[in-house]
Amino acid sequence: MIAAVDAGDGALPDALTPAQRADRGLISTGEALHRIHMPDTDDDIDTARARLKFDEAVAIQTVLAQRRVAGRSESAPPCPHVEGGLEDRLLRRLPFTLTDGQSEVVAEIAADLGAATPMSRLLQGEVGSGKTLVSLLAMLRVVDNGHQCAILAPTEVLAAQHYRTMCSMLGDLAQAGELGAAEGATKVALLTGSMKTAGKRQTLLDVVTGTAGIVVGTHALLEENVSFFDLGMVVVDEQHRFGVEQRDVLRARGKEGLMPHFLVMTATPIPRTVAMTVFGDLETSTLTELPRGRQPISTSVVPMDNTAWMDRAWARAAEEITEGRQVYVVCSRIGDEADDKKSRGGADDTAPKTVSVLEQYQALLAGPLGGFRMEMLHGRMPADDKNAVMDAFGRGEIDLVVSTTVIEVGVDVPNATMMVIVDADRFGVSQLHQLRGRVGRGRHPGLCLLMTRAPRVSQAMERLRAVEASNDGFELARVDLEQRREGDVLGSLQSGGTSSLRFLSLLNDAEVIADAREFAEQVVAADLPLAQHRPLADLVDSILAPDKVEYLDKS
Repeated sequence: MIAAVDAGDGALPDALTPAQRADRGLISTGEALHRIHMPDTDDDIDTARARLKFDEAVAIQTVLAQRRVAGRSESAPPCPHVEGGLEDRLLRRLPFTLTDGQSEVVAEIAADLGAATPMSRLLQGEVGSGKTLVSLLAMLRVVDNGHQCAILAPTEVLAAQHYRTMCSMLGDLAQAGELGAAEGATKVALLTGSMKTAGKRQTLLDVVTGTAGIVVGTHALLEENVSFFDLGMVVVDEQHRFGVEQRDVLRARGKEGLMPHFLVMTATPIPRTVAMTVFGDLETSTLTELPRGRQPISTSVVPMDNTAWMDRAWARAAEEITEGRQVYVVCSRIGDEADDKKSRGGADDTAPKTVSVLEQYQALLAGPLGGFRMEMLHGRMPADDKNAVMDAFGRGEIDLVVSTTVIEVGVDVPNATMMVIVDADRFGVSQLHQLRGRVGRGRHPGLCLLMTRAPRVSQAMERLRAVEASNDGFELARVDLEQRREGDVLGSLQSGGTSSLRFLSLLNDAEVIADAREFAEQVVAADLPLAQHRPLADLVDSILAPDKVEYLDKS
């Protein structure tokens, strides 16, 4: 490297030809390294950074392009449209028409499923944009063609919610083997770790015999004793909550060497440049519009040191309940001392103490909301108890639930109109946006109150004000990424920290990333192993450590 820097332009092979550099206004990599280490002017630094940004972008995009091209060489079961099948029958039963965005995404997925190569698609959309329905239509097309589908959810609460939602949408179309089932019906099965032995045994039998066309589950679906009769499609909800190795287990369970089609769903909006990088081996579909009739959600920040505002907030909750509606109260921890220390970051005993689910529940019982039907919900409860609370809340038998973020994704109670998030500064911007998406899903507008002890002038308050001011999930995702730092995008997007990218910014270099993606796609399409493009192969090796390439390969 030192020799290359000293020698300047000519000593280092370049991934770009002189003509390609000229088209982009870039200097050579060798010259860029020389200038970045021994600049004479500010312009030297700027031109060097421009080239080194492109090199980082093209290294990542080359690996992803290789994954995409390699995927096209694999075989998957083609699933064309079946006239009069379950997909058509569900569409005819819907009491509404699909939005234009939903119709467009359904068509994109249908085109993928009709091919003999495996679909690899990311479906992202705001909370309530209709991802579940879109994915169900796709799964029914696969079932219509004689194959099975698996949908993985990160929590038992979300898995149970998906199961109930799909059974409700399908009605007798999901009752194969039962009295009153529609002709040609399939069966939707649920498999979770906490199921009783008899129920789990029956589900496993339905899966291995092919009786269950759609199987909804948690990590229990990944266990070795789960055998599919003919797995044709895998849907993963909230992909970032699963490790790449876990996803690979299902990916490898297709029949007779065929790869299942693969659909990833997320309600966490992903900026386009991040999607092109972290999910760059997936085609992307985005649902940008909410279904007709979706109610607006208003959001306000409530300082917890302002007694009058706090009293008014709880009085507002009482008004909602009195009007026959329901309320969520979300806290950042459950209630024991270990949680308390964790929420304060461990040893920092000077940090403000956060309110736990248990403390908030007891305070509300003894205070302004004591006359209402109230329950707690958190991840340490037995699965049966959690499901019982959510079912009762869904039936309107509970007025207010005090919960952790276990209700963050997938929970759908149309009568819930208000959410109070206590110690809201302890949550990220995108997480707050996810949480408030639980309300306003019925006939009445939603209200979200962000209670906080954050100083009025602080980064935490800036985050809350951003959520208060905008309902645009993609804009808020950008704010979130800016504030939390980009993190190591080749590792986990969930953890901030120092990026392994020295020059490229996922937020600010959209044009560079798009250009690098197009360049890499053209090269790899003609030369997958890069045998005729050794400088590009060497560039990938120099920028991406083997573990980073493996991560991109698996994700």
